[in-house]
Amino acid sequence: MTKEDILRLRDTAEQTRVQFKERVTRDNKYDVSCEMVALSNSRGGMIVVGIDDKTGRINPLSFVEVQETTNLLGSLASEGVVPQILLDIENVQMEDGVIVVTTVKQGRNKPYRDSKGIVWVKQGADKRKVFDNAELIAMLMENGQMHPDNMPVNGTSIKDLDENTLRDYLLNRFRSNFERQQLSIIELRHRSLDEITGVLSQTPEGILKNNGLILEDGTLTMAALMLMGKYPQRWLPAFTVRCVSFVGNSIGGTEFRDKSGNDADGNAVHLYNYIISFLTRNLRRKQVGKDFNSQGELEVSIASLSEIVTNAILHRSYVIEAPLRVFIFDNRIEIHSPGLLPEGVSMESIKHGASVPRNKLLFNHGINLLPYTGAGSGITRALKFTPDIKFVNDETLNEFVVTVERRNVGETDTKNDRDDRDKHLDKSNLNKINTNPNDRDDRDNEVGAIHTAYKTLNGTQKDIIQFCSIPRSAREILEHIGYSYHPTNINKFIKPLLEHGFIEMTEPEKPNSKNQKYRKV
Repeated sequence: MTKEDILRLRDTAEQTRVQFKERVTRDNKYDVSCEMVALSNSRGGMIVVGIDDKTGRINPLSFVEVQETTNLLGSLASEGVVPQILLDIENVQMEDGVIVVTTVKQGRNKPYRDSKGIVWVKQGADKRKVFDNAELIAMLMENGQMHPDNMPVNGTSIKDLDENTLRDYLLNRFRSNFERQQLSIIELRHRSLDEITGVLSQTPEGILKNNGLILEDGTLTMAALMLMGKYPQRWLPAFTVRCVSFVGNSIGGTEFRDKSGNDADGNAVHLYNYIISFLTRNLRRKQVGKDFNSQGELEVSIASLSEIVTNAILHRSYVIEAPLRVFIFDNRIEIHSPGLLPEGVSMESIKHGASVPRNKLLFNHGINLLPYTGAGSGITRALKFTPDIKFVNDETLNEFVVTVERRNVGETDTKNDRDDRDKHLDKSNLNKINTNPNDRDDRDNEVGAIHTAYKTLNGTQKDIIQFCSIPRSAREILEHIGYSYHPTNINKFIKPLLEHGFIEMTEPEKPNSKNQKYRKV
């Protein structure tokens, strides 16, 4: 570091990673040790001795003062910070003496405490005490000493898992086992969980215990609940998704194209489907073929969006109690994931395939339910399809933000016009589906027709289906899509999906029950 570097530091004043001290003495040594603690618990930084922090006046140290200061700083690093830290001290020659620059690296054994046992972190140019257990847990996570997705969720058991999601997990997790025994995956989807796991000579609970998803006492881990829970938000209410499509380019806008009244909830599979449904119905499509009636290609690669959304769900911080937020503006898409990048990962390294999972249990088992390879190449693939993706590690808001620029594709954004979007329901394929619940064989033979029919549904109808991954009342469904609770709207939006087998009643014997709800089939 040179004299010119010192002058530039002085001119930019104190900031998060730069602190000035005119002198370090026995009178202010405790304050200096607290600064060391705060820097170690945050992203590191420098303590510059020889500059007045109030006026910015440079007051270099004499030879004797330099000797005393460096000795005192070393003593504070070993005795005033617990556990002790190492300092990098550099003396910079000025005209009238020396400026001592002490570099404190970001610690790898957080949380650090001062001699009184207090934990400090940086907050702007100042520092603050930490009392929140969530912050302390976040520090332990950074060091790999704690993984929230491994933690038990008290009061839960295997009964709180969604049977259909658990069945999908088992069929995907042990697909090769079933194929070796020449068993049809499609056929197994109609078997009970006990029958499926019987093929593996285990019980469902035994399999989940062996994979670390259930503890020995039968309590679910957070990973199990978030991946396969019926309703995880009963125990983890903050882990939801908020989606808003704004008119204009400001997050402070008051005009919306698409805004749900409540945050989306459900397990990871439901949240993924909810976000993808929101994105596909609000983004424009460009015509790529000659057929005027063809659906067109989404303005942003769906492969890129899928990778980004999956990463946001699996790698978000489950210590920070905040929703994952997805915003669409006229010129961009933003996905805000709570928590900064894990320790040892940079924005450059993730572009080249670096993978340091924050939630290892979620990451290792989510591959059986969500669309990713598990090889850490998701961001690399997203960039391959959509090169103009920007990443911001926002330390102020404590979140990781992915921004995708939108291009003018020369198409009218009919997806944002709710009246046009909801005007038609193409029943040409729906009518091919046998809705007789007693004729299982015919239904199995018509899987292709069901998939074809699903593609004909509009965005709102697909949104309703995904929303009903958790049983919902008619009022909840209509309020979710922005309509009033009225028989006309029930007939328009809910009844067709019910008639054609996409959703079903929870109490089919009592269709008019006040407790009636609808769930995804």
